[in-house]
Amino acid sequence: MSAMLSHTPIDAIFKALADPTRLRIARLLATMELAVGELAQVLGQSQPRVSRHVGILCDAGLAERRREGSWVFLRGAAYLEDAGPIIAALDRLLAVAEAHEPGFAQACQTDRRKLAAIQSARDVAAAAYFARHAGEWDELRALHSPDDQVEQRLYESLAQRPLGHLLDIGTGTGRIAELLAPLADRIIALDKSLEMLRIARARLQHLPAIKAELVQGDFTQLPFAAGQFDTVLLHQVLHFAHNPQVPLAEAARVTRSGGRIAIVDFDSHDREELRSRHQHVRLGFADTQMASFLQHAGFTPDAPIALDGGELVVKIWIGERCAAGPLRHPSPPPLRKALP
Repeated sequence: MSAMLSHTPIDAIFKALADPTRLRIARLLATMELAVGELAQVLGQSQPRVSRHVGILCDAGLAERRREGSWVFLRGAAYLEDAGPIIAALDRLLAVAEAHEPGFAQACQTDRRKLAAIQSARDVAAAAYFARHAGEWDELRALHSPDDQVEQRLYESLAQRPLGHLLDIGTGTGRIAELLAPLADRIIALDKSLEMLRIARARLQHLPAIKAELVQGDFTQLPFAAGQFDTVLLHQVLHFAHNPQVPLAEAARVTRSGGRIAIVDFDSHDREELRSRHQHVRLGFADTQMASFLQHAGFTPDAPIALDGGELVVKIWIGERCAAGPLRHPSPPPLRKALP
């Protein structure tokens, strides 16, 4: 994206904005990430027509596409890390125009009301999914420490240092990404399941677009460049791996020197029925086994943290990727509980 922004002529940028629909799209994308179909729903136009407008904005570097399965999501360029000063200034200019131009303001307000309906629909879909699977999750949760205790210890352990850029591998519902958001500069929430990503999107939609991004991907082949993250998290994910060393090697690859990995999973157990009922491949991990995995991947492990309180013991393993100077970040804020 940065290359596109730096090479787009200024006249092409203004030409891309010389259309009322594209101006409205630019303001909507300043609010949150949206699918092309959602934009069409808000604008009351056909999806092919909206796609053409989106293409013009993307070609001018004013928006960015991201595919998630069969869906295409759009982000406003001003909310990308590498947005240049011209794009940032244009975003501010549109905000000023909305504040002082009554016709444009009315159109934007109408669009946001429709957008609120989309957000509400996401919440309804998330609630329906939870209702369908509540029995399965409650059955598993009853076997281990309460979630709030696990989350409290995880938060406290990670809050000792800044999280910087956080990668949440296997984000699921987005619960932990939301929990740790106050500690992170930016969060990438990754999951292989499109349905889970849509649930996570509903949970995280209150965060600014520049703060959180959802990405579909597999933990055995992370779609990121090397050394991109300060903190990598695998929360109740590693027991799905046939060979845990593969996702841990990938996690190490994308972690910066001096960055951290945090793994939350079960201690070694013998509940064989979890393989068939919940598709667990690994029945937890022993401390010596996890230490070996982390060292082999290039992390120096800390002492594990055990959370008793059920038949299954939850462990938190944290490791550091080589030595490096501390990241700069303000003191961590107090814990804010994630929504149930």
